[in-house]
Amino acid sequence: MSEDRYLTFALGKGRLANKTLELLEEIGITCEEMKDKNSRKLIFVNEDLKLRFFLSKGPDVPTYVEYGVADIGVVGRDTIIEENRNVYEVLDLGFGKCRMCVCGPSSARELLKHHERIRVASKYPNIAKDYFYNKKHQTVDIIKLNGSVELGPLVELSDVIVDIVETGSTLRENGLEVLEEVCPLSARMIVNPVSMQMETERIRKLITDIRSRLEQKQI
Repeated sequence: MSEDRYLTFALGKGRLANKTLELLEEIGITCEEMKDKNSRKLIFVNEDLKLRFFLSKGPDVPTYVEYGVADIGVVGRDTIIEENRNVYEVLDLGFGKCRMCVCGPSSARELLKHHERIRVASKYPNIAKDYFYNKKHQTVDIIKLNGSVELGPLVELSDVIVDIVETGSTLRENGLEVLEEVCPLSARMIVNPVSMQMETERIRKLITDIRSRLEQKQI
């Protein structure tokens, strides 16, 4: 590909973006424009390295990557699984670690054991459906919520919830607990399949450099 072509990154806003930029800086990739907290720009450029960056809501990152608007994305594995876009997951970045779990009051444990038909509230209906239907072979009613899913069992909208758990403190404060673990989660790097073919050398070097840096940090 032409040396004039920019390699574009889509980063999930917030902690993931900050951690990603820190990691990139450790391998010599910086974007000074992004350090200006007062900037209202939406797209940031490193002209020397021919790199572009933009921030977006997490669930949109796989969409931008699938459609080739971004060559590379960084987002949580929960979003990758839920959105199920045509992207390559190439690297576990190791930060943003948490778990996707089935949670609820302790009394709900029996409902899970006996494969009863129950109601499950979640921000992640596809993950919840796949877990119950394909792994547990349990028929459930999935209720999509966008806010505090912990409310589901408290107001008797659902028997259990499927949600991300970091420390579990919110669950405990509301009389809920982890009943089953669905899968471990962390930040992942994803790549557009066409970009991987067209920009193989640049992208593979980036992946190699990041992987080496992550391995150094573990020593």
